[in-house]
Amino acid sequence: MGKLVRDNIPDIIRRNGEEPIVTVLDEADYRKALLTKLFEEATELNEASPAGVTAEIADVYEVLRALAAVHGHDWTAVEEVAAAKREERGAFRNRLYLA
Repeated sequence: MGKLVRDNIPDIIRRNGEEPIVTVLDEADYRKALLTKLFEEATELNEASPAGVTAEIADVYEVLRALAAVHGHDWTAVEEVAAAKREERGAFRNRLYLA
């Protein structure tokens, strides 16, 4: 079973002397693959060492940016909505947990 990879991965594989089998997904499959990738990256973030957390957050961020784009949203608009929600509802800084 395959997986969604970053755009330069096939070239990196070729430079290592291998020939990747690459398929370009249609929009529906791409959206599904992005969601699968988001869960994969979130799992890797959950399992990351303290030294690896920043890299894993960057991977989650990149998938979120792609999801925004595939749904027709500019990342700036996402940030604006996030800021408005943060203003109205707050952030997650206080570590509040409802039981």
